[in-house]
Amino acid sequence: MSKNDTHYPTDQLLRYTFLEQDVRGELVQLSTSYQRMILGHDYPAPVQRLLGELMAATSLLTATLKFEGHISIQIQGDGPVNFVAVNGSHHQELRGIARVRSEIADDMNDLRTLMGAKAVMVITLTPLEGERYQGVVSADNDSIARVVEDYFMQSEQLRTRIWLFADGEHAAGMMLQVMPAAGTTLEAFEHLEHLTDTISAVELFTLPGEQVLHRLYHEEHVELYPAQPVSFKCGCSRDGTLEALASVSPEELREIIAEEGAVVMTCEYCQTQYRFTEQDL
Repeated sequence: MSKNDTHYPTDQLLRYTFLEQDVRGELVQLSTSYQRMILGHDYPAPVQRLLGELMAATSLLTATLKFEGHISIQIQGDGPVNFVAVNGSHHQELRGIARVRSEIADDMNDLRTLMGAKAVMVITLTPLEGERYQGVVSADNDSIARVVEDYFMQSEQLRTRIWLFADGEHAAGMMLQVMPAAGTTLEAFEHLEHLTDTISAVELFTLPGEQVLHRLYHEEHVELYPAQPVSFKCGCSRDGTLEALASVSPEELREIIAEEGAVVMTCEYCQTQYRFTEQDL
């Protein structure tokens, strides 16, 4: 399916709750924002999928924030991909990057193969007001979804299930989470988990979110909240890049300008190039 075949609203997140169970859910579908994130990077297909899954996961986690601020999810490892990260804000503005250090075959799709057995996931929460929090969990697993589930179990003791999909053009994810008021019974959650397990990547890539939820939960009483748009936003600027150059000695900058004609800085997230001459510095 080409990009132009999608006629329903994408790049949005849907939040919902089940009225008769203490369970909440989220569904995110990404296309333009995901394509913009990987544009110009020439990532191998497995890395495109990895970054798409992490983008969907970050969107899902961003929607759980109880404050205004930012969330960063990083996976660091000793595999062919040694670093992948996505940052998000409470406005669902996301950006991300991956760093590849060796050749990657098309069939290298599980997380452990790409990132290595010693990989860790670092989740950093930075509220606009208040203290910064950072959690670390082992990423020695076959998927980002399983690692995020482990994070919620360790940090908040909340039963959580995550479904993530990406194909280089579309990315999508779903999350179910037990509410703190649910107590110890998990029967309702396991029932909803079983229903959600029937979802496919094709359905999430090609159907409107409301239709997906109806297909999965038509026998349940679901309260759906207004959709929240998701976008790619780098946040780089010419002024910010110029400030970063302040850490370089004027002599070194003049040498570069003499040899190259200008200092050229490329944003690692969006690939925008900023060109500075001696008059700019």
